[in-house]
Amino acid sequence: MDVFLVLTRGDEILLALRSGTGYADGLWNLPSGKLEHEEDARTAMIREAHEEIGLHLVVEEVHLASTIHHRNPTGTTRVGLVFTTAHDPATHGIPLNAEPHKCAGIAWFRLDELPPDTDRYSVACVQAFRDNVPFALSGFTETP
Repeated sequence: MDVFLVLTRGDEILLALRSGTGYADGLWNLPSGKLEHEEDARTAMIREAHEEIGLHLVVEEVHLASTIHHRNPTGTTRVGLVFTTAHDPATHGIPLNAEPHKCAGIAWFRLDELPPDTDRYSVACVQAFRDNVPFALSGFTETP
């Protein structure tokens, strides 16, 4: 199970540039991660936000926006929960690159103008958030 954070600042979201991980390196993606053993999804999202971008989120501020069933080009499938919160510097702190060994940098981008080199899984998460849909498929072809 994957967790993604759509951290908003007005009409912008925060993305991180993957580097040195062996997966999607050189691509922008949402702050994200995987659940640890016996961890619930919301706790995982709060932990990942702190580990990756140094934010201090609380449970009441993190809301489920969508679920994405994603298939990558090799056919491997994943399920991701997309959480959202509006950035409040006074309570969350200022985002920073807390994992420079896995991330080449972070930046704010307009929700409607993601960089062309954004990972497909993250693009699907952002689109589901923008469309306000509770569930979306990514990487699957439609069947009749």
